[in-house]
Amino acid sequence: MTYYVYILANNTNTVIYTGITNDLIRRVYEHRQKVDPKSFTAKYDVHRLVYFEETSDVRAAIEREKQIKGWNRARKNKLVQSKNQSWQDLYPQLL
Repeated sequence: MTYYVYILANNTNTVIYTGITNDLIRRVYEHRQKVDPKSFTAKYDVHRLVYFEETSDVRAAIEREKQIKGWNRARKNKLVQSKNQSWQDLYPQLL
């Protein structure tokens, strides 16, 4: 099975969210549709997929998510920009 660590951003890239899933398309769709209207991503309109990485090791994915969440914002920005310089929404490319 493949696991994904991903970063979402709002339209102005001022708010980001890091998560983990085994179905990236489904999970981003859920964020975009605000399936849980009380969630952080729904509250702050965080729905644009700006970064993701994959692994077959669930433990590695969980550790990576924790690692990224522990970083300061500047380091997270560098991570996104290392693969997505212009912070484009990557979700349409997955479909």
